Amino acid sequence: MTLEQLRIFIAVAERQHVTAAARFLNLTQSAVSNAIAALEEQHALKLFDRVGRGIVLNSYGQLFLVEARAVMARAMQAETLLADLNGLNAGTLRVQASQTIVSYWLPRYLARFHTLYPNIAIDIQSGNTKDVAEATLQGACELGFIEGAVSYPLLTQENIGQDKLTLIAAPNHPLGKQHHITPQDLIQAHWVAREQGSGTRSSLEKTLAKAGCPAHALHISMTLPSNEAVLNAAQNGIGIAGLSEYVVKSALEAHTVIPLKFDLPARHFKVLHHKERRPTHAANAFLAMLRNQQATQ
Repeated sequence: MTLEQLRIFIAVAERQHVTAAARFLNLTQSAVSNAIAALEEQHALKLFDRVGRGIVLNSYGQLFLVEARAVMARAMQAETLLADLNGLNAGTLRVQASQTIVSYWLPRYLARFHTLYPNIAIDIQSGNTKDVAEATLQGACELGFIEGAVSYPLLTQENIGQDKLTLIAAPNHPLGKQHHITPQDLIQAHWVAREQGSGTRSSLEKTLAKAGCPAHALHISMTLPSNEAVLNAAQNGIGIAGLSEYVVKSALEAHTVIPLKFDLPARHFKVLHHKERRPTHAANAFLAMLRNQQATQ
């Protein structure tokens, strides 16, 4: 079994499609198919079920996927460690961040870091808060940036920035005309929201609960997997929403949504890193730059 076989297996397993995996890996379809066939033949075990003209990861494959990801994460750590021995003249900064942070807050800091250390490659992935925490725990990334609270004893959490959730609605929404909105108004309203596990969803629920609107009392009409989808649903009048001020800024300026007069407190962005893994020079340099930037703002 080789690392290349594991890399190909993971790509196929995540996409459940040989052609899509080949395109992602920049390999031929036959090379991908042959690698999967060789892996299965070597261990006399089928990892995929052939259903019609497609493939589906079976129970054996699902178990193996967990181990394959762990092995690849360790391999990436080993590669990063060797490159890190060259200081900041080579190597990779591996970062994962939740959607709001990766789309609106982090890019300017990554651009600054690239200017300072042009020889350091930057590998950044996106996921919700739960995904980011688990990736940091497993070693798939060195630094994880999240909006919501998590509880993992092996992860350190440091406040590194902040934003504010804003309640929005379509311009013709009845609550938009009210100069004073009560918790009961919010409980009676229809909502569109991010999925469970996202930092935006957990932050919104905790903040509203403190204001007298418990999560179980909210009428969630639609749950969506991205900030942009929630914003579009709110613009189209499906319900009110709570999103980061960064996400709604352009829509508010364009008057495609309006802010509701219900003030919410600021929330902190957090950076996660593993307590038992030695940070690379790149990770230390990036954190130092962020801390310095925050101190001077």
